[in-house]
Amino acid sequence: MSDPRIALDRRHIWHPFTQEQTAPDPVMVVSGEGARLRAADGTEYLDLIASWWVNLHGHGHRKIVDAITAQAEKLEHVMFAGFTHEPAVDLAERLTGLLPDGLTRVFYSDNGATAIEIALKLAYQYWRNKGETGRTRFIAFEGGYHGDTVGAMSLGKGSGFYGPFEELMIPVDLVPFPATWEGDLEVEAREEAALGVLDRQLDAKGAETVAVVIEPLVQGAAGMRVCRPEFLQALAARARDHDVLLIFDEVMTGFGRTGAMFACQKAGVTPDFICLAKGITGGYLPLAATVCREAIYEAFLGETWERAFIHGHSYTANPLGCAAALASLAVFEDENTLARIAEIEALYRARFQGLAAKPNVARPRVLGSIAAFEVVAQETGYGAAVGPELKAYFMERGLLIRPLGNVVYLIPPYCIADDDLHRAFDAIDAALDGLG
Repeated sequence: MSDPRIALDRRHIWHPFTQEQTAPDPVMVVSGEGARLRAADGTEYLDLIASWWVNLHGHGHRKIVDAITAQAEKLEHVMFAGFTHEPAVDLAERLTGLLPDGLTRVFYSDNGATAIEIALKLAYQYWRNKGETGRTRFIAFEGGYHGDTVGAMSLGKGSGFYGPFEELMIPVDLVPFPATWEGDLEVEAREEAALGVLDRQLDAKGAETVAVVIEPLVQGAAGMRVCRPEFLQALAARARDHDVLLIFDEVMTGFGRTGAMFACQKAGVTPDFICLAKGITGGYLPLAATVCREAIYEAFLGETWERAFIHGHSYTANPLGCAAALASLAVFEDENTLARIAEIEALYRARFQGLAAKPNVARPRVLGSIAAFEVVAQETGYGAAVGPELKAYFMERGLLIRPLGNVVYLIPPYCIADDDLHRAFDAIDAALDGLG
C-alpha cells in the first residue's frame, strides 16, 4: 500500500536538484542511527554520502543530540545584532584555535552559499574601505561549485548549472582546475598551464581583482576532482604577490574530510578567508561561518555606518546550531576521529587496487574520507545516463550512493564500520561488472 504522505509530498513540495516531472517518488525517511537511515517501509539504507556531505559522526549521535536538547531548554534563539551568547562565543574561540594562525574573526550565517556570499561582500567592501574602488572582479576555477546565491553562482559559472542566470552574474574570470588522480603522470604540466592562465589574468587585471576563490584540494560537485597541495601553494604565492585576497571554500572539505581538520592545513596555506558550513554542526542543524584575518576586520572599523559591514541573517549564530557544533568538535577529540579517517583512507586504497584495474574505471582518487572514480561510458559529466542507472542499482541494495554523472564517490560518516565499507565496494564491483 502506498504511503499517503508521498502523495502529499508530490502535491506540495518542490525538491532541490530534481526534475519533478520525471523523478521517481522520494523515499520517506523516518529515522537514522549511525551510518544508517531507515525508511517508512522498514528498508535500511547505508548512508555513504553523509546526507549530502553534512553528517560527520553518524545519525543520532548521543553527544550532539544531548547538547542540542540542553541548549533548547535554556535558549533556542536570540537576535545577534547587539546581543551575544555563550555557545557563539565558545564556538568562535574553538574555530579560531583550530584554524591556522591569523584567521581570527568569525562572521556566522546559516549555509555554504551564504558563507561564500559574505566572503565576497567582505572582500569587495574591504578594498572600497581602503579607497581602491576599481577592484570589481573575482577569479575562480572551471568546474567549481560554491552555492546558488548570485555571487556564488557567478563563481561557479564554469560548473554548467547556471545557464538561465548568466545575465545576473558579477564579473568572474575562470582558470582551469588542474585535476589529478592516482598514477597521473601529467599533473605538473596541467598545473603549469593553469598557473600560466592565472599569471596572464593577474598581469592584465590584477589591479581590478578583489580575490581568488577556490575549493582547496577537492572540487566537490564537479565530481570530487582533486588537486595537489603544491598547486595551492603556488596559487597563494601569486595572489600574495599581486596583492589579491585569497578565499578558501571549505564548505565541503572542512572538518576532517581530507584527513586533516581543514584542507588549508593539509595544503600548508593560510587564506585570507575560509568559508565553513555542511559538517560544522556534525550535520544536525544549519550553520555556517566565514572566518577572516584581523586586518580584514579592522578595515571596517570607523565612526560611520557606511564603513561597517551591513549584513546579517535572522538565524545568525543560532544557539542550537552553535551548541551542536561545539559537541561535534568534542566528538573529534573523544573518538579520535582523525585517526579513524586515516583508517578509512587506508581501506579505500586497499580496495582501489582491484577496482582501478577494471577496464571501465578511470582516474581513481582517494583523499581522507573521500574516494571517487570515473566510469568509462559514452556520456560523461553531470547528465551522464550511467549515473541514475547506478544510483538505482545501489538503492535496490540498500546503499545510498548518488553518482555525480559518471563519477561514483563515497564520503560516509566517520563512524561507518569497515564491514559496511567492504559491502559498498563489493556492490560497486558487481555494478561495474554488470555494465560490461
